[in-house]
Amino acid sequence: MPTVSPMLQRILEKPLADGEKLLESALAAFLDFGIKRTSMGEIARRAGISPATLYRRYESKNDIIEAVSVREAQRFVAAIEKQVHTDSGSHDQLVDIFVAFITAIAGNELLRRLLRTEPDLILPRLTTDAGPILAVGRDYLAEKLRGLPDTDGPRDFDPDLVAEIMARLALSLALTPDGLIPVTDQEAAREFARRTLLPMVGIRVGT
Repeated sequence: MPTVSPMLQRILEKPLADGEKLLESALAAFLDFGIKRTSMGEIARRAGISPATLYRRYESKNDIIEAVSVREAQRFVAAIEKQVHTDSGSHDQLVDIFVAFITAIAGNELLRRLLRTEPDLILPRLTTDAGPILAVGRDYLAEKLRGLPDTDGPRDFDPDLVAEIMARLALSLALTPDGLIPVTDQEAAREFARRTLLPMVGIRVGT
């Protein structure tokens, strides 16, 4: 079984509550001003601490950006875990995972803000330099798919391949949400997944 990436390991293991107020303050500033225009002084002011205290926690703005990114990824994972059903068959759960994954991406406020106001900062990380992000998404999804129950019979799909397709499709939908594939309507997204995604990866389901 492939090992998960170090970044995914960090996302899954780092406590959510670590520096909660400070990271919430940084996130709020990023949403209000964008990452490039947010100063460490502004983050400290919102958190109710001195800049010196902030710098003792994080040596640079890049460090706090990384911490906020990990925290957002933790929220992303938590949202998927909350939405995925535990009492359905494996094919239904695969659909649930896909819908939860694209819904969480489409609804991420910080990502939408950066795509709208700081595309030069975020677009390279989501396109030409998106390999690490895709790897984290693929590793996480593959682990979820391997854990699906065999209630629908022997599994006839490759979890890594299905995870790769799901991660790439979700990333594409995040970058270009307008189109025929439903993103905001969960029931429509489920129907799309059942009729299009599952057959595409070799899974036959009843209509």
